[in-house]
Amino acid sequence: MPEVRARAKRRAAAKPAVTAPPPKAGPRWWMYAAGAGLALYVVFQAYGPALYGPFLFDDTRAPYYLPNFPNDILAWVTGVRPLLMFTYWINYQLSKEPFGFHVLNVALHVCNGVLVFFIVRKLLALGNARGSKDFLLPGFAAAVFLLHPIQTESVSYVAGRSECLSVLFFFAAFTVFLYRRSAAASWGVAVAVLALSGAAVASKEHTLVLPGLLLLTDYFWNPGFSFSGIRRNWRIYTPLAAGGLVGLAFIAKLLAGAPSAGFHIKDLTWYQYFFTECRAFFVYLRLFVFPIGQNLDYDYSISRNILDHGAIFGLVAILLLAGAAIYFRRQYPLASYGFLVYLLLMAPTSSFVPIKDALAERRMYLPMIGLLLIVVAALDRIDLDRLHMGRRKLAAAMGAVAVILAIATWQRNQVWASDVALWEDAAHKAPWNARAHFQLAHAYYMTGRFGAAAASYAETARLQQPNYDLLVDWGLAYDDAGQPDQALAKLKQAAALDPSAHVYSQIARVYAKQSRWPEALDALAQAEKLDSGYAMIYYYRGGIRAKTNDFSGAVADYQHALALGVDPSAEPSVRQGLAFAQQQLLRSQR
Repeated sequence: MPEVRARAKRRAAAKPAVTAPPPKAGPRWWMYAAGAGLALYVVFQAYGPALYGPFLFDDTRAPYYLPNFPNDILAWVTGVRPLLMFTYWINYQLSKEPFGFHVLNVALHVCNGVLVFFIVRKLLALGNARGSKDFLLPGFAAAVFLLHPIQTESVSYVAGRSECLSVLFFFAAFTVFLYRRSAAASWGVAVAVLALSGAAVASKEHTLVLPGLLLLTDYFWNPGFSFSGIRRNWRIYTPLAAGGLVGLAFIAKLLAGAPSAGFHIKDLTWYQYFFTECRAFFVYLRLFVFPIGQNLDYDYSISRNILDHGAIFGLVAILLLAGAAIYFRRQYPLASYGFLVYLLLMAPTSSFVPIKDALAERRMYLPMIGLLLIVVAALDRIDLDRLHMGRRKLAAAMGAVAVILAIATWQRNQVWASDVALWEDAAHKAPWNARAHFQLAHAYYMTGRFGAAAASYAETARLQQPNYDLLVDWGLAYDDAGQPDQALAKLKQAAALDPSAHVYSQIARVYAKQSRWPEALDALAQAEKLDSGYAMIYYYRGGIRAKTNDFSGAVADYQHALALGVDPSAEPSVRQGLAFAQQQLLRSQR
């Protein structure tokens, strides 16, 4: 026995020592760079059809569209959303064409997708999820955020940059908060979060909800759901509270004078809007899961009371879901947190503050991260062994979803590539929507399809009582379509509603194109009685007098039009007419 023990000891001594495997190297910088580069390429391909699209809808009222808006930077950044306007000013200096504006929108969107990757990865780690150990789930969340077609309005619409830019600063502040080195934030972290939060609010006001997200995060991810994390981070919350009060006062002042939002909107109370949003809440969820039937202008019906259109069922369902998220917060922490985040981030635009458009896809841009957390939480709990499904198959399935979303986004951007296509789509999907038909008519008119424009204005008039603007535009469409009698009928109908110098000058134009000079001059005389300072009267009358060989009268009218300040788009024609009349006058005097 002693010999056996001795031989065993010698064999054990001869075996090589067992050493711990070297720790796995962390991801290298080139992996992140490659991922960002791939995202940049794929997203630009998905949004490619709209890159060369025109300025649309509200873009045509923005400074970057107006031909003679001052180039001085102070004229751009003085007012609300100064950082947003600063980015438009930069684009304007480089090129006034919409292409550059679209490119920057997409680039900002890609940056947001990168931040989503890091935010989701950190939250997976906080929840002790298996998916925090690799790039698969965070990468999938970022891919869905970048390629989901519901994001199209925020990215392809130049005016939608307010979403992309404000969320960039919002996500950046949240990322700094999540990746701080110590549980108690340092002054450096606090200053960075505060600065980025201010930049977000200076881009769009709904990001004022950031302190609520930080408070929720500090409470939710501290052991036992305690307030200790909030107390530790007083360096963040103290200045944020002061800044939040200032921000709320600013927003209250802004809403008081806003034409499309606030508690002063006619025929839309705060509780009616709230009841309506209880229903819209689930439309957004449906669009996230099944992005079918997207529309720029939903014309969503208003719930005038809690029973109207079933608003009570939406309210009860929201309360039940919120209660379930709180009740199951320990069993399903990441999913519960994700739903509460979604609820919180939807609140600024979809709760009590009335907004004329009750449903708009751009409002999903920021809250989508809450839904993405629910998705990755569900995926993380999949038992791959039970389903006989390895990580590679799961990655392939996620890749297939990303490809489907990219194709859907590419198709949606085909619509955003043209104002006619966009409003044809809106009018087709909501045929009862008068505004969609009106905008479609305008788009037809601007592309020279005057007959189609007149038909769309007629459809608008069928859906709503014709007002002054509709009748004037309708009359001009008839005029350019070669139907002067119908044009005069509509313009005179507009004059009966609102007798103005503008409408009588347009009546004069129609008469003048038919060489009916006395009627044209009578209409201009009526316009002059209504507003002698309207410069276009004298431009039109100068043209009539030149046509009837009254060149001295034409010169006087053209000069008067220039002195009053004629519309900039008409000024070259006025000067050309003046030069011609002066030349003819000199010839007649020789």
